[in-house]
Amino acid sequence: MIDVLVIGGGNAALCAALMAREAGASVLLLESAPRAWRGGNSAHTRNLRCMHDAPQDVLVDAYPEEEYWQDLLKVTGGLTNEHLARMVIRASSTCRPWMRHHGVHFQPALAGTLHVARTNAFFMGGGKALVNAYYRSAEALGVQVRYESPVDRLEIVDGQFRAAWCQGERIEARSCVLAAGGFESNREWLREAWGQNGRGEWPADNFLIRGTAYNQGVLLRHMLDEHGADRIGDPTQAHMVAIDARAPLYDGGICTRIDCVSLGVVVNANAERFYDEGEDFWPKRYAIWGRLVAQQPGQTGYSIIDSKAIGRFMPPVFPGVRADSLPELAARLGLDVDTFMRTLNSYNGACRVGRFDHTVLDDCATSGLFPAKTHWARPIDTAPFYGYALRPGVTFTYLGLQTDDTAAVRFGDRPSANLFVAGEMMAGNVLGKGYTAGVGMSIGTAFGRIAGRNAALAARGQSAEHGAVKDEESHASA
Repeated sequence: MIDVLVIGGGNAALCAALMAREAGASVLLLESAPRAWRGGNSAHTRNLRCMHDAPQDVLVDAYPEEEYWQDLLKVTGGLTNEHLARMVIRASSTCRPWMRHHGVHFQPALAGTLHVARTNAFFMGGGKALVNAYYRSAEALGVQVRYESPVDRLEIVDGQFRAAWCQGERIEARSCVLAAGGFESNREWLREAWGQNGRGEWPADNFLIRGTAYNQGVLLRHMLDEHGADRIGDPTQAHMVAIDARAPLYDGGICTRIDCVSLGVVVNANAERFYDEGEDFWPKRYAIWGRLVAQQPGQTGYSIIDSKAIGRFMPPVFPGVRADSLPELAARLGLDVDTFMRTLNSYNGACRVGRFDHTVLDDCATSGLFPAKTHWARPIDTAPFYGYALRPGVTFTYLGLQTDDTAAVRFGDRPSANLFVAGEMMAGNVLGKGYTAGVGMSIGTAFGRIAGRNAALAARGQSAEHGAVKDEESHASA
């Protein structure tokens, strides 16, 4: 019998598998995707949000615990478990030596990402390189990996894991880590969660999925509905970004994100603005825009900029629609020209331009306009003009399994002794809503390591340990 069964193939699953193996446990990892598509959404990531009290190699200045916590508190609106959140924050300050030990390399922030040069450590080669490094290390350590191996149900007796069923095969293990992602790729579940709006639309029908097609939420549904595991989170809350409407249905990744929102205005299909584009720095607020667009007619928006914005944001994979005048741009985007011009003229006339500086919360704001634009408000008046059609792009969902600082799955508020959860399947404990760049990888890394350590202890009949993993512990048997 295997000691630790890990279900999932992304960052959290790999961290769990590596930790369990380092602790001396035999480990089998089941990844539902084919080898070429392994890694889930982690393959599309590029950085990790890290607490640090002083400059550290690729991280500049300092990003102390309290600032990290306040950033998280702001974007979640208080919908977070402070104890678990602070545990993730503290774990983010110590995990990088362990990551390097397993082949992950870091690089300084690139042009276009300087807003997060102080807060986030970037992976050299991005998330795909990180995933590949972890798989190489896992295989070298003797972790068994099976691809195209979806698990559809578990045997659980009195809250204790017994076995998993994978394509008709029963797989027993002494303990198990669930790290199989959310349900963002399950269109029917998204439709169920979002329902029908007052315009008779089914918003979820127009959602694009930024990441993997393999996160169907099968095990999550099974745990909630069949086994009554304690749940956390709202099924409509997700890491949801405004992305190019021309993006593919799955796996568009970062390159389809539209990052010029804060440099211009966003209008809906009625050619009207609907939110403050300059509310806060883009890395803190970019993940609200998918949900905002999802609430608009046809789940569509349009990001409008002029030539002054060019070179100030990460260019997307598709070029914007270009025009030499604003009426021409409206026509090319299929928007009502008269309404569009009223919206743009009202905005331009309300701009009170101060000292524009996109690296700070500057004093360029609108006056007497609703909704206001509170920073970086400059008239859109310099040809050529550009427009990008937007759709909601779902990265991962927040509905998940409730846990504690041992990463144990809970049943009726009683923790399981040998079933643990990590990554997107429990991220809602920390992320009730909202997002800030890199925190998903922080959660997956912290809880993946905790779950893997405690699964190895459970396989030996020992009780789970509370709290974050320290690097000196993780290298004990490496």
